[in-house]
Amino acid sequence: MFYYVLKYVLLGPLLRLLFRPRIEGLEHIPANGAAIIAGNHLSFSDHFLMPAILKRRITFLAKAEYFTGPGLKGRLTAFFFRGAGQIPVDRSGKEAGRAAIREGLGVLAKDELLGIYPEGTRSHDGRLYKGKVGVAVMAISAQVPVVPCAMVGTFEIQPPGQVVPRIKRVTIRFGEPMEFARYAGLENEKAAVRAVTDEIMYAILGLSGQEYVDRYAAEVKAEQAKAEPARKFPRLRR
Repeated sequence: MFYYVLKYVLLGPLLRLLFRPRIEGLEHIPANGAAIIAGNHLSFSDHFLMPAILKRRITFLAKAEYFTGPGLKGRLTAFFFRGAGQIPVDRSGKEAGRAAIREGLGVLAKDELLGIYPEGTRSHDGRLYKGKVGVAVMAISAQVPVVPCAMVGTFEIQPPGQVVPRIKRVTIRFGEPMEFARYAGLENEKAAVRAVTDEIMYAILGLSGQEYVDRYAAEVKAEQAKAEPARKFPRLRR
């Protein structure tokens, strides 16, 4: 119930008014039945802008940190995400990945739309990073179409660290549904899920026009965070 209050009364109309999103390819979203919407992830705003323009309800696998934050802000954020029907996912370790896949397959089993960001985290620099294979495992296991999606301009309105987004028009672009029936039964084959994931990421890249980095975003972020103290406090030469 709260999902539809947000979508049609509280948040949805406000987002459409402020950001005036250009919508391209909305006809590619199936009118019924299960499907995965796989998109790039540039901004915290992505969580709200895409659901605001879709006719159907969509459930995202959201990082568990959104549900466990401290203080009043943390409780409000958790309440908001739960009310919007989002599912918390622990992103640490292999078992966490399996749990996320189980949750996602549960959504698809109910013939609903599942939203997922294959990169696994927000892009910290606006580039598109290598996708994790969970999206492929779910697409092959459930034998559902994958609709690639590109958020364009959301990095500019709310880059990492910016709390209040800038008011600027954005574009939300959907591509043609992708079918992977030829991989049926191969959801546990590393080569197959890697091939499917790369195909999905290539489709997202074609829609977004981003620069592509063939590495996981989390790894690059970790390296840069580790190097940051060295840049700030270089060792003195003797």
